[in-house]
Amino acid sequence: MRLCWKVWAAAVFAMGLLALPESSQATSCITQGELLAQDRNALTAAGGRLSVAVLEQDYGALQAALLPAEAAEWDGIRGEVEQGAPLVKGGHVQLWNLYLLDASSLAAPADTQFFCSNASGSLTVTITMRALPPGRYAVVLAGAAGAQLGGQLGMILAWDTTGAVAGWKLAGLTVRQGIFDGHDGVWYWTRARELANAGQPWSAWYSYEIARALLLPVDFLSSPNLEKLGAEQALIKNSPQDAFPLTLQDGPRTWKIDAVRLDASLHQADLGVTYESTGVTDPAAVRTEAAAVLSAFLKAQPGLKENFHGLWAYALRDGKRTPVIELPMARIP
Repeated sequence: MRLCWKVWAAAVFAMGLLALPESSQATSCITQGELLAQDRNALTAAGGRLSVAVLEQDYGALQAALLPAEAAEWDGIRGEVEQGAPLVKGGHVQLWNLYLLDASSLAAPADTQFFCSNASGSLTVTITMRALPPGRYAVVLAGAAGAQLGGQLGMILAWDTTGAVAGWKLAGLTVRQGIFDGHDGVWYWTRARELANAGQPWSAWYSYEIARALLLPVDFLSSPNLEKLGAEQALIKNSPQDAFPLTLQDGPRTWKIDAVRLDASLHQADLGVTYESTGVTDPAAVRTEAAAVLSAFLKAQPGLKENFHGLWAYALRDGKRTPVIELPMARIP
């Protein structure tokens, strides 16, 4: 069984309904409000206990709770907790949502989709997983309330009967940032709308990207709100969606930019600019080239300067992408 974080983190983020095998029809999802008291209590206890262990970096507790079939993936999960430590620092656990997933009727591992609706059927969250083995699972979404970077936790639990006592075990984990510069995803969504209305398509586009990143603790979940965000973003005219590769004239030089993406490597609202290097190898020349590319790009899109923290330069040469430098906007000539 390989439900580990490497697999489920790569699951498809469904912005619409995906065509999956018929086996996915033999599944069910129960949302938090519809759970039986015993199931809600058990998942709340397990999710709360594991969330506290993440915030406290209690690796002993996390490893003890790991699904036996995922023992080989412990290093990856430990690394996720270590990298996520700054995101949850100073926060306390706040459980957001619980989803109980039943895939016990599957005959074999299969790409599987769960439709999780509230009692009235007015709201449906879609959870999509790849190569899911038969069994019972749960998704726990939580946050580190009060943390400066607004850390968010996404956990997959699996019902395990291999031990002396059956119980919920940890099968996957992600830790993500929920706040940039004091602002959450809703703020950036509102800002994206304002920028779109103000005729700043590039700043609006990447503000939508930030909003999506901050609102989505896991990649395998879709909701009507996220679909609405995507629909709004798609309506932006003259956006960077189809702009690449982008050629920029910089005096006698010409730069080719292959991509610009949100880059939160430094926990800031940066954009990563991937450009085709001329092949310089001297470290000083590499940095000079990178700074020139960022300067030319910012001159072409000056509106970005007021709306993002800085730019990363990634040099592309012979198919290899190498980070060169990060510069705050004020330091880009």
